[in-house]
Amino acid sequence: MTRTTMLNDGTPFPLIGLGVMLIPDAEVPAVMRQAVAMGYRSFDTASIYGNERGTGRGIRECGQPRDQVQVTTKLWNARQGYDDALRAFDESLEALGLDYIDVYLIHWPVPPLDLYADSWRALVRIRDEGRAKSIGVSNFLPEHLERIIGETGVAPALNQVELHPDWQQSSLREVHAKHGIVTEAWSPLGHGRALEDPRLAALAAKAACTPAQLILAYLAGEGIVVMPKASSSTHLRENIDSLLIELDTETIEAMRSLDRPDGRFGPDPRTFEGIAGRA
Repeated sequence: MTRTTMLNDGTPFPLIGLGVMLIPDAEVPAVMRQAVAMGYRSFDTASIYGNERGTGRGIRECGQPRDQVQVTTKLWNARQGYDDALRAFDESLEALGLDYIDVYLIHWPVPPLDLYADSWRALVRIRDEGRAKSIGVSNFLPEHLERIIGETGVAPALNQVELHPDWQQSSLREVHAKHGIVTEAWSPLGHGRALEDPRLAALAAKAACTPAQLILAYLAGEGIVVMPKASSSTHLRENIDSLLIELDTETIEAMRSLDRPDGRFGPDPRTFEGIAGRA
């Protein structure tokens, strides 16, 4: 079993999982079966990815008891608001074909709509009803987190955000620590850009691992959940084996120094709406 961290609701959560975005629905179950055989126990999808049905089938056919594998899915932007969020959750649950969802997230805050607090109230109800074991958010900034916590008294179990060597989100992670929110990194390899950095190549050579493994080992060592996307057996194995790597203090400090104030490549959560788009 892979290493875990603890969510603030008392749920153990794997430090590494598999993101299935861009894997066609029909191909997801086979990829998941392969991943489970290697030790993966956490899978991340979203309604906007169009592969919840395949993900649910992968959970059912992976050969592990249901309570031994965890699936995360997300509320898309166009479905925000209390009532619509409840309906959207029901649709995701039906598409997955499961009795419950392990982690349900609000995909983006979409501040221009000003519905994320109402959406969060819906998620709290879903959790209280036991239909989602844990609830959280994605791409939320400190002001969004403080608002929903202040209005409901409920802190998200995790916040899934863009995080990679160029964009390490130290100030956001401080807010997470204050509220016991687990930080989860989407695109921890920076859409592959980080793998081309010669500084990372040198550090990886010193650690006797690949640049991708170096990044994942570093982030997991910082207590950050990593959710890299992969479909080939080589990358699946390489990624999960990264959690076996221990980095020395000098390498850790060198990795921290790669952070840049202009390192974000994804959308700005303060302005992103993406009602009809993919993210």
